[in-house]
Amino acid sequence: MSLIISNIALHFLSKKEETGEVLLQFGPESIEIGQKIQNFVDALHGIYNAKGSKAYGNFATNSGAGDSAGFVDIMESYLSEVQNFYNFSIQAANMLKNELGKYDLAETGYLVICHYEYMGGRYLLAAIIPVSEHYSVDGELNISADQHLDTARLQLAARIDLFDYQQNPQGNRYISFIKGRAGRKVSDFFLDFLGCEEGIDAKEQSQTLVQAVEDFVNVNQLDPEEKQQTRKELLSYCKEQKETGQDVSLKAVSEVMGSEEQGQDFYQFCQEQSYPIEESFPHDQAVINKVTKYSGYGNGISVSFDRGHFGRDVVYNPVQETLTIHKVPPNLKDQLLNLLKTEANGQEESE
Repeated sequence: MSLIISNIALHFLSKKEETGEVLLQFGPESIEIGQKIQNFVDALHGIYNAKGSKAYGNFATNSGAGDSAGFVDIMESYLSEVQNFYNFSIQAANMLKNELGKYDLAETGYLVICHYEYMGGRYLLAAIIPVSEHYSVDGELNISADQHLDTARLQLAARIDLFDYQQNPQGNRYISFIKGRAGRKVSDFFLDFLGCEEGIDAKEQSQTLVQAVEDFVNVNQLDPEEKQQTRKELLSYCKEQKETGQDVSLKAVSEVMGSEEQGQDFYQFCQEQSYPIEESFPHDQAVINKVTKYSGYGNGISVSFDRGHFGRDVVYNPVQETLTIHKVPPNLKDQLLNLLKTEANGQEESE
């Protein structure tokens, strides 16, 4: 299902290297929403959904306090049709420019603000998309350089769930944003621009869910195959929710796990055990992925295996700190045999 674009604006932010002054170039007042724009927003929506390092929050209670309006105020003026979308985007761009001027950051690029609908939800997305150079060659082998929007490097972006915000303004998760890997300072700059504060902790909620599932399968004394199947069902459901940008629901998890067939309902189990977990919440897929797999990397060694193999095909000795693999994957086995053959030939030549 494709999304429906209501409005979109594009502005450009840059910094003078000599003085650090932030320059703002306004985009066109009206952008025709043709197929190219539709494809662009579709791609941006997908890239944003796929980002695993997101956090969730809400507008701070003091957002917009004082003489100057905050982002929430100008957003409300647009939503209530006091001003049009382009004027709202101009105000937002100026706010971002002023905020960027307070930090010694090189976070510049194209500011995209888009109001759209997807699967019955209404969203307002704000993102700074960095610019990268690419090169091309013409028929006469002349090389030319051009710039493009590098959406793959998207790190500064936030999305407001307008339905959730308007129906539950006291909530703590109607704003989602990317927790940039470039450092906390970068995230702070963008959150200050929005007047946002962190609310629900998706990673913590996901860890609690994983622990609840593990407790559930152990209490119900499922055999190893049933335990692994239950974990896979949880993983599959969460992946589907991630792809569509939907919350994880405890009741839905209970249904996909087939809890009643196992003699106890997972949802009721969570209620009885008083786990500190919401009825529904945005999840951290990286945490959920660990429910079926163990993996680790260090000192040039990388190991990954399905959880169902632990204790049988993969055995860990904590005293000797050794990991024994009883069933070596065929492709790895071939490489190891070739390595042994190569080393044996090398020893014969040295002798």
